[in-house]
This record gives sequence, C-alpha cells and structure tokens, in this order.
Amino acid sequence: MHFMIQQNISAVKERIRSVCESVPRDCSGVRIVAVSKGRSVEEIRLALAAGLRDIGENRVQEAREKYALSKRFTSPQIRWHMVGHLQSNKAGDAVRIFDLIHSVDSLKLAAELNRHAGSTGKVQEILAQVNVSGEGTKSGLSPLEARAAVKEMLSMPNIMVRGLMTISPYFFDQEEARPFFAGLRELMEELNGGLPDNRRLEFLSMGMSGDFEAALREGANILRLGRIIFEGGAPA
Repeated sequence: MHFMIQQNISAVKERIRSVCESVPRDCSGVRIVAVSKGRSVEEIRLALAAGLRDIGENRVQEAREKYALSKRFTSPQIRWHMVGHLQSNKAGDAVRIFDLIHSVDSLKLAAELNRHAGSTGKVQEILAQVNVSGEGTKSGLSPLEARAAVKEMLSMPNIMVRGLMTISPYFFDQEEARPFFAGLRELMEELNGGLPDNRRLEFLSMGMSGDFEAALREGANILRLGRIIFEGGAPA
C-alpha cells in the first residue's frame, strides 16, 4: 500500500507539472489536499510519508477521531482542512481541529466560527464557498451573495478569509468544467480589486480527482484529491 500511494502521488505531481508547463504557469505554490474520507489513519500516515502535509476531511466526527489518533505522529506537522458541508452547530469542533475551513457557505456559519475562534484566542482561516454553477444540489453562496458576504466576513476579527472554494458540476470531459472554475477566479480577481494588499484573497480551492487539470488551467492553487491519491487513476 505504501508503494501504491507513493506512486499515485508522484503521478499526480507529474500531471500537475505537465499542466503548468502547457499553460504556462508557476505551480510551486499549488497545495495537494489529500481527502481522507473513509480512509484509515494508516493511509493518512502513508500519504504523509510520501511527502504530503495537507489532509482534508468531509465530516467533523470522522476528523475528530483521526485528529486524536494522529497525535502519535511526531512528524511531520499535519495541516487539517475541512472540505465538506459544515453545520453551524459543529463550528466549535471545527475551530478546534481545522487549520483551514473551505466550506463557509453562509454569514451565519462565518459568525459562529468567529465566535468560537474568539473564545479560544484563535484566528480561524476560512474560504468562502461559492456555488458558481447555481446547482440546487450544491451548497454555497451565489456569486452575487458572495460579493457582499465576503466583505462582511473580512470585518469579523477572529476569522481570516484566505480565498474562495467551489465544486464544479460533473462532466465526462473535464474541459467542460473550465467556465465554472474561470468564474471563481474572475470573482476573486473582482473582489481583490477592492481590497487593500494585506486583505487580498490568495487561495482558489477548486478541482478534484476527475477535473483537477481543468482547475489548474484556470488558476487553482488548492486541489482536493481523494480517490486519485489513495486508489490511483488514469489521466483524463
């Protein structure tokens, strides 16, 4: 299993490098978040041993258990990411566990995170989730809502808005997802146009195992990859 995960990560990094050369763009700052939903702590350890540092979870309960077990790893330091839907009543646990919460889809949730972070003296890093496609099955602020909501989130003292996140519709050909990824990039560029340099948004979390190359072509710098890390997969 160790060799397989190591091989998978090497293959993903090579695909990232290939896309970056073709765009061209600098991919030195691209983060791979290994989404470990349903995976064991041992599989997480193997991903870390293969050079990854960022681990993503979809559910607070599962993350809480793995977070506790992972304390036995003395090295390297894990950066925990919440990438699934987060209910407001789980905000306190999320603040205790996660370094970056990708799925802040409402001002109500942002306010709860701000409150819990304030009570512990933490500044919680977040991404605002935007439903670029407008699909009813997906969470997230509409692009119109995000324009106002992000500005309000930026005024909350114990959260730091680091960027935006989206989930594209599924397409057999991932190139069809590019307009949705481009929409998120353009929204971030628009928001940054009205922000001071020290508050500018940095991260675009977009792209999963089936469409990360399209996301990279549109400026993604955080990729949320699960299956392709732990099981592998052929290039699209």
